[in-house]
Amino acid sequence: MKFKILLVGLLIFAINSFAQSILQPPVNIVNSYNKGTRSYTGKPGNLYWQNTADYNIKINFEPNSRNISGTVDIDYTNNSPDTLTELDFKLYPNFYKKGAMRNYKMDAVDMSDGVQIKKMIINGTDQDVNKLAIDGTNMTVGLVSFLPKTKVHVSVTYEYTLNRTSHVRTGQIDSGSYFVAYFFPRITVYDDIDGWNKYQYLGNEEFYNDFCHFNAEISLPKNYTVWATGDLKNAKEVYADEFIKRIDLADKLDSVTNIISEADLAAGNITKQNPTNTWKFEASNVTDFVFATSNHYLWKASSLIVDSVTNRRTRVDAVFNPIHKDFYNVIGYARKTVEAMSFKFPKWPYPYPHETVVDGLDQMEYPMMVNDNPLENREDEIELTDHEIFHTMFPFYMGINETKYGWMDEGWATIGEWIITNMIDPTIHDDYGMDRYQSTAGKEEDQPIMTLTPQLAGTSFMTNSYPKPGLGYLYVKDLLGDALFTKALHYYIEQWHGKHPMPYDFFYCMNAGSGKNMNWFWKNWFMDRGVPDQAIGKVTHRGHEWQVAINNVGTKAVPVDLTVTYNDGTTKLVHRSIAVWENGARSAMLSFVADKPVAKLVLGTLYDPDINKNDNVYEVK
Repeated sequence: MKFKILLVGLLIFAINSFAQSILQPPVNIVNSYNKGTRSYTGKPGNLYWQNTADYNIKINFEPNSRNISGTVDIDYTNNSPDTLTELDFKLYPNFYKKGAMRNYKMDAVDMSDGVQIKKMIINGTDQDVNKLAIDGTNMTVGLVSFLPKTKVHVSVTYEYTLNRTSHVRTGQIDSGSYFVAYFFPRITVYDDIDGWNKYQYLGNEEFYNDFCHFNAEISLPKNYTVWATGDLKNAKEVYADEFIKRIDLADKLDSVTNIISEADLAAGNITKQNPTNTWKFEASNVTDFVFATSNHYLWKASSLIVDSVTNRRTRVDAVFNPIHKDFYNVIGYARKTVEAMSFKFPKWPYPYPHETVVDGLDQMEYPMMVNDNPLENREDEIELTDHEIFHTMFPFYMGINETKYGWMDEGWATIGEWIITNMIDPTIHDDYGMDRYQSTAGKEEDQPIMTLTPQLAGTSFMTNSYPKPGLGYLYVKDLLGDALFTKALHYYIEQWHGKHPMPYDFFYCMNAGSGKNMNWFWKNWFMDRGVPDQAIGKVTHRGHEWQVAINNVGTKAVPVDLTVTYNDGTTKLVHRSIAVWENGARSAMLSFVADKPVAKLVLGTLYDPDINKNDNVYEVK
């Protein structure tokens, strides 16, 4: 049997024009190929599956006490070929539980008793809540058997206290404003690679959730407005008529609509004046559901066509405290980001009906929602806005396992930030994360990008998640050219949106979509250790014709960018993509014609890391 599997694998490699053998996937990944759930072409395998659920959430949120209480009913479908003997849950609010493991500092006032499970019923049978196996943010419930292609119904009654400070992606923002995320017990992912996702949520690592359907009912006192993932289903029950008209108008207009103004806040007539209002939202095929609420936030909105074929529109919202003046501009940055994503990079129609940027205390993304802190610097405002909104594609439209592969979404948000910031304002050249990588490249803490996220800490966590993969994507974009890169990226998105891609799915899709075997670069930049270090070698010229040897002193493939400065102060850039290093060359020859006297040659640009820049300058004597 072992020999037979190896032989089949060899045959696959032999007939596949994009031979993948040099990538040498780990054994658990190879198992997924052998089982037929994934394929060496990058496409989901013929036997690919993923589980899903319908969530019906009904909660009451009491702002003064910050108590969240209610029920969640879950219809969970086992699409796997496995008979399951347990259900694993995530209780994310247990991040704040006394004694819990975490890699964030916690204020004593936020240490809580965690999620209190009051009642749990599985398929009509009451569970003994005193015997639930709760370990940090994980909870395991044993089952006799849960057969393939069947459903289980779970009903949970629970409560917990939302954190007042120690704001890590969720919590109280100010007196009367709250961003509430990860607030309900959910069944964690069971996938074809690892089975149940057993990783604890410790704060740094992010999330991995199934694509599910959500119905949520959120009850709050009058005068609290709610924004959430998905569509509001009962606007007439919670808003005064004038505000329904404004929302409808914003859904149709390119211009900015002031849905809630300071005058409206002063009048206090925004919501229905019932003692309690229940807000009902629905969202389909998303990985999470979150909401924000405030009794004193302004709301600006605008919409735009995101799909020129269907003329489908997306509404963009900015909801914020009027004292934070920077947020008056955020609606414009957010709108331009959604437009750029739809038509320029990644040039894919924005997939959701709205994107709401909330004035919060974090810098975090959620399906259709963003929790951004106020900033004083315009450049920072733009970069933060487009970074977090770009996450809509990765990890939400593409259901990435952020817990293990943080670089598969943060790296994309980084290159998105670099590119779209410059589209919004061409004077800004965003270098987010470059200094951190430049200072640690090749050192002990500089781990391969493919290192699992939970195995990283400190600087290596940051550089592996953000600038290093961002550079890798940027270099492939340069290698392929915009048109072919877009074609390859769209192939990846087409194959895996609404599913759970892992790194090799991405690598193989990009190879297949571009028609180019880029394994040498995936291995060099994402899998191997190494250091970026180029140097100017021998320089010769005869008249106007110049030749410059560029030596690859290091081991990382970085583009060659040589800036030629003339005596009159003007410059020109001579560029070669990473293709010059594809065959293992240690030196590349640049030739160019100089039509006037040359004063200096400088190797490297903003996105070309180099640990030794002392040999990157040639002064003409």
